[in-house]
Amino acid sequence: MQPQSRRIRPRRVVTLASVTALTLAVSTSAGTGPLGTGAAPAGAGPSALSRSSEHGPCMITGGPEVQMSEGIPTSDGYVQATGTVRALTLMIDFSDAPGEGRALDRFAEFFPQTEEWFRTSSYGRLDYRPATPVRDWLRLPKPFAEYGIERGAPFDPGYRELVQDIVATADPKVDFRSYDLLNVLVTPNAGPSALDTVLSVTFAGNTEAPVADGVPLANASFVYSRQDDGSGSYDRTGYRVLPHENSHVFGLPDLYTQEGGGAVGHWDIMSEDWGADNDLLGWHKWKLGWLDADQVHCASKPGTAEYRLTPLADPGGSKLVFVPLDARSGYAVELRTRAGNDEAVCRPGVLIYKVDAGVDTGMGPVTVYDSRGDSGGCTRSPNVHAELSDATFTPGETFTDPQRGVRISVAGADLEGDHKVRVTRE
Repeated sequence: MQPQSRRIRPRRVVTLASVTALTLAVSTSAGTGPLGTGAAPAGAGPSALSRSSEHGPCMITGGPEVQMSEGIPTSDGYVQATGTVRALTLMIDFSDAPGEGRALDRFAEFFPQTEEWFRTSSYGRLDYRPATPVRDWLRLPKPFAEYGIERGAPFDPGYRELVQDIVATADPKVDFRSYDLLNVLVTPNAGPSALDTVLSVTFAGNTEAPVADGVPLANASFVYSRQDDGSGSYDRTGYRVLPHENSHVFGLPDLYTQEGGGAVGHWDIMSEDWGADNDLLGWHKWKLGWLDADQVHCASKPGTAEYRLTPLADPGGSKLVFVPLDARSGYAVELRTRAGNDEAVCRPGVLIYKVDAGVDTGMGPVTVYDSRGDSGGCTRSPNVHAELSDATFTPGETFTDPQRGVRISVAGADLEGDHKVRVTRE
């Protein structure tokens, strides 16, 4: 079996604040009927990375010992993140945890918000289509307690038995060959609250998973409970656990560590998927095939070069400068503003972070550099890592790595909001 990805993080500190709740409704016909045959599914395999010969020095790799690497291109076994992706979505319950309310209400907690999040983040390059051929709760044959599902549970034996029972129960109504990934939305009363123990998990690239209709269910996300902190924001933000989990099936690692989201903060949904909306890092957008080669610059040569960066949220224009340090790591530079999926940005500017393809998922493969260390941050959004919220560099500020002979300066900004970045390598 190929590596599994699971979300393991400590209990979060709950921040209570007054937040206006926006209820997002979903039409019963949206995403619940049979899918048409007009668009081909994305299928398995690495995402289509756009690159040129210039990018060679920036193609960092982590080696086979890394479970889920930040290296590019993404290895085989994951779902492509461009084109049409068909997500089989099943709502399940148990005799000792009967479904709360209508199954389609559980579906509406995540859709169409998840579709819209991926559409926005990918600049329209990912056409994410959820399907619910089983519109009621799918009752599994054993009580939830008998599967032995707990925090950090491995695939065998509990999840294997769970998936086998899902296949056996759903198979009369589902042709599993029609889908690229599986979402299992568990009734929220099965297991503990997400504020106490995080059970949600993804098993990605698992070629030894149970087979259904001749295909292995190699990429499957399971969502439990509700990430409701009592701040009144759940209707607007609670769905974001699913884009996080689904990003694992596209090959992205966890950026949080055992200590929490302190390495990246709220700058990527793979670090913090609760609280106010946030996007993916530019490195991840390139890794997933959402940026063209001419939008990514590889600053590998000695000397000084200048680059013009446009806001990451906007389609078109230069998005990412990468400064390779060695075969497995480098500095990434991008411009973040409060737009698109970046609701939580309180200090727009140039974000600088280190990517290390040799560091495993959940061990801190990305580190954001803070231009204002120990400032306490600028955000007041509930459940957002505050310290790194003002990490961005603004015109006149410089990041320096004297040991590597690297200087990254923000040389200025124009009236359109684009920023000029100067990179110097000794």
